[in-house]
Amino acid sequence: MNSAAKTLEHPVVHTRPAVLDYLELMKPELTSLSVLTALCGFYLATKGGFNYWLFFHTAVGTLCVGGAAGALNQYIERNYDALMKRTERRPLPSGRLHPRAVLLFGTLLSIVGMFQLRFLVNPLTGFLAFITFTTYLFLYTPLKRMTPLSTLVGGFPGALPPVIGWTAVRNELSIEALILFAILFCWQMPHFFSLAWMYRKDYARAGFKVLPVLDENGTRTSRQILFFCTALIPASLALHYVGTTGLLSAAIALTLGVAFLLSGIALWRCAGRRGPEALGKINFYARRLFFASLLYLPTLLILMSLDKM
Repeated sequence: MNSAAKTLEHPVVHTRPAVLDYLELMKPELTSLSVLTALCGFYLATKGGFNYWLFFHTAVGTLCVGGAAGALNQYIERNYDALMKRTERRPLPSGRLHPRAVLLFGTLLSIVGMFQLRFLVNPLTGFLAFITFTTYLFLYTPLKRMTPLSTLVGGFPGALPPVIGWTAVRNELSIEALILFAILFCWQMPHFFSLAWMYRKDYARAGFKVLPVLDENGTRTSRQILFFCTALIPASLALHYVGTTGLLSAAIALTLGVAFLLSGIALWRCAGRRGPEALGKINFYARRLFFASLLYLPTLLILMSLDKM
């Protein structure tokens, strides 16, 4: 019997309020970022009067669907989470919540969010939310244990929230929506690869076949990071060229993109070397790149929204 099974079969009594555990199930950091990107897409798509009621339903619906995906992802991966130091204290592997309760919570939350986006926003937005939810749970989640290509697959649902925000207003897919998708897709790769490199021992322990686990010296990982950091620069400038955002945000986007790329280059220059010192440098630059990614995306999207034409 593995440690995950033992943890789930013999839960420890905790005094932490259950509401905090349910909040943790929703992966608030990831979900809040999804909501932010959706609302930026909503604002960029708005022309004329601002529809606050539609804005509210888009925000709450995205929050519910994103939170449900996070909860059900933890339900599916509860045994693997128990094997990873980064996730072993989550509500399920620690025994603070019962799996059936989490399954019910995630299912109900997804129904509420889907209903809200389908019937109180528009059918296209509801459909995109459904695609986001299902591909994340039933395609990306199992593929993590099968192939390093899972990260590219996971980039698809991860890049849809700003498109959801856009279609909530326009009720159509357009070049602007595709540009927002491209920005999010390119950003996710260095963001996730740097995180996975930092915790590659954890991922290996749980049997996840992400690229940093299979790439011993970081060569392939750093090349992927470099490619997507480079691609992110023209993607971030494209909204200006189609007339959605102004010159100021384009200039700032270029500056942010170059700075982000330089962080990727620093990691790439260290990759391929062997020895404890080289590995320490790779870990340092991976951590720096990860935190740079956390600053890059919200800064870029908020500035674009403020500089909307």
